[in-house]
Amino acid sequence: MLECQRHMFDVPREIAYFNCAAFTPFLLSVAEAGRAAVERRVHTWKINSTELPEGANQARAVFGRLINAEQDAIAVIPATSYGMAVAAANLDLGADQNIVVVEDQFPSNYYIWVEKAAAAGAVMNVVPRPDNGDWTPGVLAAIGPDTAIVTLPPCHWMDGSLLDLEKIGVRCREVGAAYVIDGTQAIGAQPMDIAKIQPDFLACSAYKWLLSPYTLAFLYAAPHRRAGRPLELHSGNHDPGQLQGTYSTALRPNAARYDMGERTNLTLLPMACVAMEQLLDWGIDGIEAYLGSLTDRIADEAGRRGYSHPPREHRARHFIGLTPPGGVPEGLVDKLAAENVYVAPRGPCIRVSPHMHNDFEDIERLFDALDRHLPA
Repeated sequence: MLECQRHMFDVPREIAYFNCAAFTPFLLSVAEAGRAAVERRVHTWKINSTELPEGANQARAVFGRLINAEQDAIAVIPATSYGMAVAAANLDLGADQNIVVVEDQFPSNYYIWVEKAAAAGAVMNVVPRPDNGDWTPGVLAAIGPDTAIVTLPPCHWMDGSLLDLEKIGVRCREVGAAYVIDGTQAIGAQPMDIAKIQPDFLACSAYKWLLSPYTLAFLYAAPHRRAGRPLELHSGNHDPGQLQGTYSTALRPNAARYDMGERTNLTLLPMACVAMEQLLDWGIDGIEAYLGSLTDRIADEAGRRGYSHPPREHRARHFIGLTPPGGVPEGLVDKLAAENVYVAPRGPCIRVSPHMHNDFEDIERLFDALDRHLPA
């Protein structure tokens, strides 16, 4: 098993940071890549414009390795919401059909579908939260002949409760429903294999478990979804020609047609590539196992205090939601932060999301602080 990698981050010993499902701290190597990228941008005359597309292509290739997809399947985009808008623009929906989501789904994978359903006169089919933390049976039951689109996360962003994406994908194909995934809260910390899940589209923001900068994300498009309509039209998603004095009306024949404008970001892409290469070097299985050892300890300590949480078999290994018997009192998270213990309030629970900088000593600090501020 991997060991704690705190030496690769600048997280002082007195800081117990458990809010990686919101923002992960940069690796030292990623920060250095950012500084080098900014320095390069200071001396613009040293930049060869012909090499710019290669930065985007490198990022596509590295992200593709994380999900078992080829480079041509990946678009460079600014946010998950952008990817969902691309998916929504390229999927059919009739007035007699429905879109399946789960209760309290993350807004980036919700608002666009509400708008699409309203425009089509279709129905949002919201699967209620299960008492046992197992979303999959309810989702499978919700998918029927009238389902046009199923759009889901691998795990719920509030507490880490799991969905079985492979089983759900089989059901989508049985009824002919399009399948869309928001992988933001899983990719980089949980194995994800596109070949097994077989979604039509998958979007993933980079600033969480990919250890990468904000305002950067990736979009996977299945082979049969790479001839669709992009949200923007620019030189980057057309076949080359404009810079040579001619215009091309032909969009790129792969997922790059969905690229955002200015996709060749000279600062964000080098940082993201360094971060994702480090994840691959550690190995996603190894990351999941190490973070699982931490969340198992967190679950044990929580159980001793009577906190509820999703059971091990129905939750992700990399984060966990804890609900104290009396709920989460107002001001608790701020009181913990005042003691350099950082978690997040999410719905009815405290979301605890560690990464490779955390260890068992941090967990002791977390529960020592909780014990001081929660009534026995």
